[in-house]
Amino acid sequence: MQVTTKPLEKMNLLAVDSNAKTVKGQDMGYFTAISYLAPYKQANGKTSLCGDATIGCIDACLYTSGMGVFPKVQQARIDKALKFIENPKEYMAKLHKEITKLEKKYGNTLVVRLNGTTDIPFENLKYVYNEIEYTNIFNAFPNITFYDYTKNPRRVLKNDISNYYLTFSRAETKLNIEASKVILSEGKNVAIVFSEKLYNELILKGEILYNGKLVNILDGDQNDLRFLDKQNSIIALKAKGNKGKKDNTGFVVRSLDEL
Repeated sequence: MQVTTKPLEKMNLLAVDSNAKTVKGQDMGYFTAISYLAPYKQANGKTSLCGDATIGCIDACLYTSGMGVFPKVQQARIDKALKFIENPKEYMAKLHKEITKLEKKYGNTLVVRLNGTTDIPFENLKYVYNEIEYTNIFNAFPNITFYDYTKNPRRVLKNDISNYYLTFSRAETKLNIEASKVILSEGKNVAIVFSEKLYNELILKGEILYNGKLVNILDGDQNDLRFLDKQNSIIALKAKGNKGKKDNTGFVVRSLDEL
C-alpha cells in the first residue's frame, strides 16, 4: 500500500457506532465513538501499537474483517497509525478536538473506545491543546466514559482512572493465562474468545469454577459496553472470521480443559 500525504487535520480519528457490535449500545442509550488504527507492526513494519500481542491474537486479529476488508479502509488505518507514531502529541491534540465536538453533540450518552484495533497506553500520554497541558485524555474529559480491551495486565491492575474501564484480553501464552488468573482473583474482568459451541454452552451456564473460584460468565457479544459489566466475570466472545474460527494456537478456547 502507498502511504498518503493526507494531513492529520483532514483525518477523522473517531467514528460513532461504525460497526455492528458498538451500534447495539444505542438500545441502552449510548453512542460509541471508536478509533481504528493499523495494529501491531502493520503501519511501518517495526513499531508495534500492540505491545503485548501474541502469535494467536495477531493471526486471529479482526483488523481485516468487517469494513477492514476494503483496501481504502486499511490504508486509512495505516495513515492514522503513522501519524500517531510520528507525532503522538499532535495526534492527541486532534483527538481532543474531535471528542470535544462529539461531546457537544451527544452529551453524556457518548462513550469512547480509543483502541479499536490497537493496545496503546493512552493513560501515559501527555499533550497540549489550546495551550493547556493535559496529563492524559481521560482527565481532560472527566464526564465521558472511556473503555478498552488490553493484553497488558499491568494496565488493568494499576488503572486508577475513574472514567476509564479496562478489560483484560486472554491469549494463548502461559504468561498471559497466568495474568488472567491473577486479574480474576482480584475481582476484575477477563475477555476470552471461545469456539461457537463452547461459547453457547457457557452463556447458558452463567457461571463457572475457574482457578478454584466461582466467576460469572457474561455475553460479550450482546454489546460492546464493557464498562457496564459486573465485575469478577469472564466476558465470553465468539470466535469470528475465518482465521478466528480456524485458530489452532490456543487463542480460541475450544474446551473446558483448555480453559
